[in-house]
Amino acid sequence: MLALATAGFAVNFWAWALLSPLGPLFRTNGSLGTISESDVALLVAVPVIVGSLGRIPVGALTDRFGGRVMFPLVSAATIVPVLFIGFFALDSYAALLMGGFFLGLGGTTFAVGVPFVNAWFPPERRGLAVGIFGAGMGGTAISALTTVKLYDNVGNRAPFAITAIALAVYAVVAWVLLRDAPGRQKAGGSFVGRLVANARLPISWQACVLYAVAFGGYVAFSVYLPSYLKTAYDLEAGDAANRMAGFVVVAVIMRPVGGWLSDRFGSVPVLATGYAVVVVGAAVAAGTPLLEHVGTVAFLAMAAALGAGSGATFALVASVTDPSRVGGVTGLVGAAGGLGGFVPPLIMGYVYGRTDSYAIGLVLLSITAACALVLTLTIVRSTARQSRSSHPPHLRETA
Repeated sequence: MLALATAGFAVNFWAWALLSPLGPLFRTNGSLGTISESDVALLVAVPVIVGSLGRIPVGALTDRFGGRVMFPLVSAATIVPVLFIGFFALDSYAALLMGGFFLGLGGTTFAVGVPFVNAWFPPERRGLAVGIFGAGMGGTAISALTTVKLYDNVGNRAPFAITAIALAVYAVVAWVLLRDAPGRQKAGGSFVGRLVANARLPISWQACVLYAVAFGGYVAFSVYLPSYLKTAYDLEAGDAANRMAGFVVVAVIMRPVGGWLSDRFGSVPVLATGYAVVVVGAAVAAGTPLLEHVGTVAFLAMAAALGAGSGATFALVASVTDPSRVGGVTGLVGAAGGLGGFVPPLIMGYVYGRTDSYAIGLVLLSITAACALVLTLTIVRSTARQSRSSHPPHLRETA
């Protein structure tokens, strides 16, 4: 079940990220006429924003209907915008925006998989399991590596047709093979009532802040790092992209490691260590050190810390949240993380445009991570302790 869920997450994230690699091509090949860099940025941002916010209702629906229903349903629904973009929208900016809006469906599968996987594992193994599932975010790398090559060498419809086939195959396989965990607790009450109740849980806003910094920082670097390296260190575009890929790989690998470490030592120590590393790494990077030595270490250390922190956040959610509410809380937290990735690039670009330096933006990242560290060691630690005390040892297995 874990393998099937992770595969579904990767395939849907592959679809979700289809427009991002093509953005620069749309800007230069003239297929959409004359469009600005801001137009391209909006086109790339729309699926991400919709996919992030869409996790809130999809997570609540998963609590009600289960991953057995929601995984194939979301995968099948995502086929429609993929085919629409590939066969009807490539020559129209307005049509691409509309297709990109519904393409955001693919990004909501994160809120399907976390409660689905969580229900299959005992509490002491949920951190690692959810972390392994989270590594499916590497589906964006599939898109980055294949979309432009297929578009240029096979045909402009090829990446969309292939992705649609992958989604269809997965939807059928999921419908046939996926099963919800025995004894899964089905959420009751109205949809709106569950959303409001989940939003009022202390862990919801706490995890939203933590994930906005951890996963948001990962998203921000994966988007903005090539531009930063090209400008700050005068690297070639290809070299900058390769270094960004290394950053992403380290973060993806460390996500399940963060979950595993949380199972062994607790989520709070893992989160605290991760944010401490980001505090130091961002402060060091603010000085624009020599890239081949200190700079590379600083960025890769931040990648590892942000990846581990992302995994630890959902290990924390799984450990302190009632199983029937995990999907709803995951939706809220996942939305915060996705949206959190848009703020740092905007700040970095704004600051650089007025100072010709990235130092202030990186110092602000260091300060933000320090605030997250303080939150982790105080309020979040208290929440985790209260959860442990409310579940006696002989009941924690079912809790």
